Amino acid sequence: MSKVIMVTGGSRSGKSVLAEQKAREYGSRSVLYLATAIPVDEDMKERIRIHQERRDAEWGTYEGYRDLGEVVKTTEKTTVLLDCVTVLITNILFEEERNFDEIDVREVEDLEAQIMMELGDVIKGARDGDKTLILVTNEVGMSIVPSYRLGRIFSDIAGKANQLIASLSDEVYMSISGLPLRLK
Repeated sequence: MSKVIMVTGGSRSGKSVLAEQKAREYGSRSVLYLATAIPVDEDMKERIRIHQERRDAEWGTYEGYRDLGEVVKTTEKTTVLLDCVTVLITNILFEEERNFDEIDVREVEDLEAQIMMELGDVIKGARDGDKTLILVTNEVGMSIVPSYRLGRIFSDIAGKANQLIASLSDEVYMSISGLPLRLK
């Protein structure tokens, strides 16, 4: 029976550790880790290294952020851990060079639609493939509204994406200071 679990929280809140614990609980060794991060600088390379070291050696890894629904549906693994939705959003926003101060509303709506479709496809892939899917995402809606347009576009899309994921999830957790709080 498929299950979708959302784990959210702020930066360094313990959300990835909580998601990894859930993956061990549901999938034991039959876990596919969907890594969405692109190592663009030394800081991101270090974050990726830390995540890799924490992962169980038996887990499979798939690196990417597009067309993940089919990957989720067809994997032989019973549990899929996607880390991280907000990095996936960032990757899609920056696939093409854009001036975010000048793009029109329709282009922003198109980017948002692409992101929502990607996330919907991932969840559909889990449901169709009878998988447990654990999605890690950042809660960005509890901060100040950014003063620059790109920040507002990102936080608005991330907030809407989190609402979509939460509405389609069976369980939702928030990690605060390393402590899990079950919301749904």
